[in-house]
Amino acid sequence: MTRAMPTSPFDTAAPAAATGLAASLVQSGPCRVDLPRSFRSDMRVPARIFADDDLLADILTGEAVTQLVNVTTLPGIVDRALGMPDMHEGYGFPVGGVAATLLPDGVVSPGGVGFDINCGVRLLITPLTRDALGDRHGELTHEISRSIPSGTGRGGRWALTDGELEHVLAEGARYLVRAKGYGVEADLAHTESCGCLDEADPLAVSPRAKDRGRSQLGTIGAGNHFVEVECVEALLDATAAAALGIEPGRIAVLIHTGSRGLGHQVCTDYVRMFDARLAHFGITLPDRQLSCAPASSPEGATYLRAMAAAANFAWANRQLIAHRVRDVIQRMFPRIAAADVRTVYDVAHNIAKRERHDGRELCVHRKGATRAFGPGHAELPDDYKAVGQPVFIPGSMGTATLVLVGTREAESLSFASACHGAGRRLSRGAAKRQVTGAALRRDLERRGIAVRCPSNAGLAEEAPLAYKDVERVAEVVERAGIARRVARLVPIGVVKG
Repeated sequence: MTRAMPTSPFDTAAPAAATGLAASLVQSGPCRVDLPRSFRSDMRVPARIFADDDLLADILTGEAVTQLVNVTTLPGIVDRALGMPDMHEGYGFPVGGVAATLLPDGVVSPGGVGFDINCGVRLLITPLTRDALGDRHGELTHEISRSIPSGTGRGGRWALTDGELEHVLAEGARYLVRAKGYGVEADLAHTESCGCLDEADPLAVSPRAKDRGRSQLGTIGAGNHFVEVECVEALLDATAAAALGIEPGRIAVLIHTGSRGLGHQVCTDYVRMFDARLAHFGITLPDRQLSCAPASSPEGATYLRAMAAAANFAWANRQLIAHRVRDVIQRMFPRIAAADVRTVYDVAHNIAKRERHDGRELCVHRKGATRAFGPGHAELPDDYKAVGQPVFIPGSMGTATLVLVGTREAESLSFASACHGAGRRLSRGAAKRQVTGAALRRDLERRGIAVRCPSNAGLAEEAPLAYKDVERVAEVVERAGIARRVARLVPIGVVKG
């Protein structure tokens, strides 16, 4: 039985619109509130938000919930639109939004994927311990920064030929491992979709997008992207941690980046195309940033092929960065073999995928949300089938990363989806008004965290105060039944653009 949410957490500080939303929310389970279809006349399905009172109060202060309600109006949407505890305002869809449409004719929306197609994270675990690394964490961070270009527009050391780029777009990480030797087969087994969406079509990617990506493979980019050196501080589920190969005191490396300029251009190209075709499809939207097309239409099908190609580029990007990290570790610690630096998992958090849920073929949009399959799922590698899919919730510089695993309950709760990070609470401009990059750098280094970032302004934009409390976000995910916590990792070195 449901009950109305108390409005007291929001009465004093929230604007009138947020207070009206709060009054309409209904508690439907632990850390789970629903907004019924009756809230707005154009809603096709309800909305659901996973949050506790404090996180919900923060979510209600912006436009994220309005955007989530707008998502419920998409043609073909099923069950409900979902907001994760890290939800905040994005382009069309909120970041931290999940929505599934019924195939073949339900729509696909580039705004439900985002401009950085297959932005995602890969966790590497090394044989090194914190004690063995000693005071060389600064050197390790520095050498990683020298080997992996970062920053806006920065190109990599490998300018792809036309033929190589076609292979990357069509084959993703598989091409780098099997044709170039950049990695091992175990990397592919521990990457979502084995690092390749087979429906990718390089011909669906514009020449402009290809030109933007040609020199960017193996680069981080800027914004909230990073490579972070971390130490396993605590195990929260020893059995699951053992299955993932995570031990206390081990040194890990977390890679967070996506498809760079290529993915951005793919999104730009198809948003423009869909926007011009909305009237042809007979689609009316409350926000044109939700521009979409039926997945069965030539336009929708072509976007999905282009999106898959950009996703493959992103998986190849993280594969090459992982290869560079291994090179650095081998140079510094010659007794460590490349295969000893093991991929725990690589998972996307900006993607739309064809998946079966409850006997239906759906197009699941995850925008700032990650897949979280539970134990026994057919798409999991054999060594993880007993515990579930790894889920990573990075914090921000100076705060922990939480490793979790998905649950079977997530299938019915959230289309087997979880959140992807702490989630912004301040805009980049607001963060820079509250802290300077130089002061933040000094603070992090006083705490023993080596920092390599050429831009103090870029550093300030990503200050910890700009983000929600990652520990609280992860606790909500667990209390809601979506995923359970496995380990806590703390940063000792950060490389940012």
